[in-house]
Amino acid sequence: MPFSPQKRAGTINGILFVAIFAAAATMIAGLGVIKNLGISPLVVGIVLGIFYANTLHNKFPSAWESGIVFSGKKILRFAIVFYGFRITFQQIEQVGIEGFMVSLIMLSTTFILGTFLAQKFFKLDRDTSMLTAAGASVCGAAAVLATEPVLKSEEYKAAIAVSMVVLFGTISMFLYPVLYAAIIEPATGFLHMAPSTFGMYVGGTIHEVAQVVAVPASIPGASADMANTAVIVKMTRVIMIAPMLIVLGIYLSYAAKKSGTTGGGVKLVIPWFAVYFIGMAGVNSLLLNYTDAHATDAIATTIQSLISNINIIDTFLLTMAMTALGMGTRFAKFKGLGLAPIYAAGSMFIWLVVGGFVITQWVVATF
Repeated sequence: MPFSPQKRAGTINGILFVAIFAAAATMIAGLGVIKNLGISPLVVGIVLGIFYANTLHNKFPSAWESGIVFSGKKILRFAIVFYGFRITFQQIEQVGIEGFMVSLIMLSTTFILGTFLAQKFFKLDRDTSMLTAAGASVCGAAAVLATEPVLKSEEYKAAIAVSMVVLFGTISMFLYPVLYAAIIEPATGFLHMAPSTFGMYVGGTIHEVAQVVAVPASIPGASADMANTAVIVKMTRVIMIAPMLIVLGIYLSYAAKKSGTTGGGVKLVIPWFAVYFIGMAGVNSLLLNYTDAHATDAIATTIQSLISNINIIDTFLLTMAMTALGMGTRFAKFKGLGLAPIYAAGSMFIWLVVGGFVITQWVVATF
């Protein structure tokens, strides 16, 4: 137990150690160049963590390891639960059935197709395949973090998935504005998209929330409608991570039973933190209803301030979890993988860009 009398001091020191790294990651992510690239503290945190794991790891007490593991497991689940305060059910309602369908179709197809291609064609293991697919299909690094406890995978596999999110998410930030300016905006017929439709396309296919925000901001003259639709559709994808993880847990239980690897009774894997995540989103939705109805009320102002502070703290906790994940990542574990993760993530990226365009146009025309 991490807080047993024998381990308590080491665990606390390890948590504080991770927090110092996370604070540094937060400061670095706030620098002008890094911020303009849409690189979140989570990504900076894992980079710092990996640097530590492969350079300074042996310079610090091994007793701190329990605190690092605690940050990457328990603090992670707590942070994912309170990530629900970024989501409201009203956001889903605003984009209507079109935004919901784009989110649902892109999430499910990217996860299923991406996992299949990664395992069957590029010979990646199940966990790395699913983690990479989760990052591409839902919300980047945060989705990888949320999926890792369900799979109970090794830290370095999540680090691989996050690195793929960073690589192809960054490419998206530069590609989508060029696509819009050179092809989509001046075109007619099927290739043309209204600004709100392009926002739906952006929100339904780009990896990270920060990257979704950055794309409309990079398009000269982009309308507020484009930016708002992109963010709302993206947040719709984010909230879908909870049902996705529940379905994944049920699937893993069924697969274990079918393969006979459980040695008897099968324990249903339900990621309860995902259920609590939906609960927090529901609480946030109710609070939003109150603040909208009592805009000038002092209590409403206090609630808004509280939610804002919760989100700031939650981002820091997620950064701690990502940093801890990086601290468990040794380059030696990557040997033998070669370019397979890049090929697998690249195939998912192509599906998001090309398949996402076709599906967005189809949904808008159909619904």
